[in-house]
Amino acid sequence: MKLSKTSRTLLLGANIWYFGEGMLGPLYAIFTERIGGDILDITWAWSAYLICTGLFYILVGKLFNRKKHKAKLLFTGYLLNALLTFCYLLVDTPIELFLVQIGLGVAEAIGTPVWDALFAASLTKEHDTYAWGLSTGQSQLVSGIAFAFGGLLAYYYSFDLLFIIMGCVQVVAAGVVFQLMKNNSEI
Repeated sequence: MKLSKTSRTLLLGANIWYFGEGMLGPLYAIFTERIGGDILDITWAWSAYLICTGLFYILVGKLFNRKKHKAKLLFTGYLLNALLTFCYLLVDTPIELFLVQIGLGVAEAIGTPVWDALFAASLTKEHDTYAWGLSTGQSQLVSGIAFAFGGLLAYYYSFDLLFIIMGCVQVVAAGVVFQLMKNNSEI
């Protein structure tokens, strides 16, 4: 199967993003405990993230449906996600974690619906199911590898190093999707 240049760029950017995001995974609970949080703090922070993400998915989908320059919005979402990942370095209390999680929910909601729309538009009907399977399968594989890597970093070094590497990887992902803006001003 031959993917379009846009599809390949989107998949590469997403896989890099998933690697950066996937390094934290279930280590999130351990990090929350280290800043004095408990099971309810984890619950409320994660619930806030999911609710905020869901609401903003709908809002972004509505506001930017059929609009041009979606690549700029995707880039903004990826860059905001990287910035907020670096904010984990500043988190010392559960309330600060709560705020970072809300910000990350907004960042994801800015990028994901736009990514989905751009990816769908870049596919041919001949290979659409395979391309979506490739997208989802790669994200799971990359996230699994990333979590193992993140666990090693947190165990042998520190959460600070983990967050720095996560943020840097996400900046690289933003750089990859930036190529979409350079290559095609219409999307």
